[in-house]
Amino acid sequence: MLDVVIALLPVLFAAWLAYGNTFLFLLSTVVVFALSTEIICSMIFLNNKRSFLDGSALVTALLLLCTLSPLTPWYVAAFGSFCAILFGKIIWGGLGKNRLNPALVGREFMSVFFAAVMTSPNLWKSQHLVHISSSDLFSTARLDFLLDYLSSLVFKTSGAMGEYSILAIILGGLYLLIRKRISWHIPLTLLATWCICTWLNGTDPLSYSIAGTLLGTIFMATDMPSSPTTEFGKIYYGTLIGICAFIFVKAGIRFEYMSFSILLMNGFSERISQVFKPINWGARTNYHQKLEAVILLTIHIAIVAAAIIALYYYHLLHYAVYLYLAFIIYKFNYSFSKKIHNYV
Repeated sequence: MLDVVIALLPVLFAAWLAYGNTFLFLLSTVVVFALSTEIICSMIFLNNKRSFLDGSALVTALLLLCTLSPLTPWYVAAFGSFCAILFGKIIWGGLGKNRLNPALVGREFMSVFFAAVMTSPNLWKSQHLVHISSSDLFSTARLDFLLDYLSSLVFKTSGAMGEYSILAIILGGLYLLIRKRISWHIPLTLLATWCICTWLNGTDPLSYSIAGTLLGTIFMATDMPSSPTTEFGKIYYGTLIGICAFIFVKAGIRFEYMSFSILLMNGFSERISQVFKPINWGARTNYHQKLEAVILLTIHIAIVAAAIIALYYYHLLHYAVYLYLAFIIYKFNYSFSKKIHNYV
């Protein structure tokens, strides 16, 4: 958890450089509510008074913050932080037992219960609050196209607070790779698939965010509890996230395409690990059976992806969140609560 925080420091520094005290206020809001929720709910549901010391609540709060606009109202950010910890981690049974990425769970709860705020175009019109803009750092870059492009990779004040520096995101990813906190399988296959799909289809760059895609690839998709455990499973997982994200963009999902694709594949991660489980030493692989399992799995993922697009098109996605809420509460009462003291 400490390594993830260190990897996020350049990203957070870019956000502070852009928005100063506005960023610090939202940062303190999400961190305070995440830690408070962790402490109180862990004592109530998990009978654990020290779980906040593992650092997972802090990491969840920081990742959630990176997906938000600097104009997000503090109470909406606090609500998302609360839901991320309670419904994204605690109710699953605690650290390491969550099936879905907690930060993205909190983000979707915000989108459903504060839809008017989170879908408002005015939420992203924050240039008047910029403390230090790109032009302030690279005033001479406007004279040359290449320098202008390179400066946009270093610092560009647009989008969510975790998207202001592509270079900072890459540095964080390299740090996690060097420290072996993540493996290359998911980021490489996800980005390769995404780039190939967008290049072959000629997707309009204005319909997606390169920095947002990188942020989701490095810090969200690689979340260990919610991603597959086998190498080939990770390759399949990363590839399908890239494909699903591309399909969602083509379907008109502009801001939530990465979140939807990661959460979708989170739900299949355990099954992916089973399908791509290594065989015992000395045993022979039944390739026909393996291929059939992979095809069947892919069909199921495609069906769920199509359902997400349909729900989004007809503005019914909030019902999916309601169902998730009912499911997770039911599972906690009748299943998860009995496994709380089983170590992962």
